[in-house]
Amino acid sequence: MHGILIIAPNWIGDAVMTQPLLASLKAQYPDSNIDVLASTWVAPIYRACSEVHEVIEAKFEHKQLQWGLRKELAKKLAIKKYQACFVLPNSFKSALIPWLANIPFRVGYRGEFRFGLINVALNNPSKINRPPMVDHYLQLSQLLNGGQASLTTSNLTPKLNVSAAANHSVKAKLQSVQIDEAHIYAICPGAEYGPTKRWPTSHFAQLAESLITGNPNNQVVLLGSKGDHPLAQEIHTLAKQDPHIHNWCGNTSLDEAIALLDMSKAVISNDSGLMHIAAALKTPQIAIFGSSDPAHTPPLSDKAKVIWLNLACSPCHKRECPLGHLKCLNDILPAQVFATLNTLQS
Repeated sequence: MHGILIIAPNWIGDAVMTQPLLASLKAQYPDSNIDVLASTWVAPIYRACSEVHEVIEAKFEHKQLQWGLRKELAKKLAIKKYQACFVLPNSFKSALIPWLANIPFRVGYRGEFRFGLINVALNNPSKINRPPMVDHYLQLSQLLNGGQASLTTSNLTPKLNVSAAANHSVKAKLQSVQIDEAHIYAICPGAEYGPTKRWPTSHFAQLAESLITGNPNNQVVLLGSKGDHPLAQEIHTLAKQDPHIHNWCGNTSLDEAIALLDMSKAVISNDSGLMHIAAALKTPQIAIFGSSDPAHTPPLSDKAKVIWLNLACSPCHKRECPLGHLKCLNDILPAQVFATLNTLQS
């Protein structure tokens, strides 16, 4: 196999869960270069994957066809003469580039009018009985060799590496504000999907205060995107502007966030992309689930503890609580999370 191209998913968590697929392909085709075409948003995940030869960044926009950009990319990729392409998103537009680039084997799941664009295909699983996402992607690795890929447990655990440049950059930032890297707890209060995936800011604030009361050397870094900055600000305000709490939401690149999660004593997050990154780095973590299903998208790490109340109304997979009470998150108390964190570190 001369060269393999991967069309990356558009969400950080999904991107992390494709790493076992890359590992499986590299094991099957050790002499092949694996390149990844990814949006600027998820490209850092693939820079942290040791199997990847080159990350090709593209400024893809959500819900935009961007026909001109796709034609231009296809032209450049055609020169590389890839033999196979794995199209990981389910959309029609994601399958256009490998088809336009005349890549012979275009592998993916059937869906959204992709007949012909995808020519080596699997049926999508039913929405009722969905497999874990890692398994979902890994199944595609069997299609080119007649089903010989080994789906061992070790394959199923994503693994990321921290770049030396990102590590250096984060250490310099920490030094500049006099944060001791040996005592960092990362709190990730955001979740792109919506409020039903976000533990209340008041609960995060109480947890942060408990961490600092427990050990005055502890530093809490609030981590996330620019969009999470107001949530983090609210946590800081509710925690009485404690100087041990630092709002870095929107102030780090994703490469730097990966480095910071790697050096943290523990990570406390919602079901989010940063949760999956922490799991792939094997950092001790607490993952708080509300409306989503921890059986489908769990943090895949033996150092992770999931807290989920498993109420009769969950998982509902809704962006807003249909019953208006958000008990699935409100009833997970800070004291419970703090106690679970202590058992994780003992």
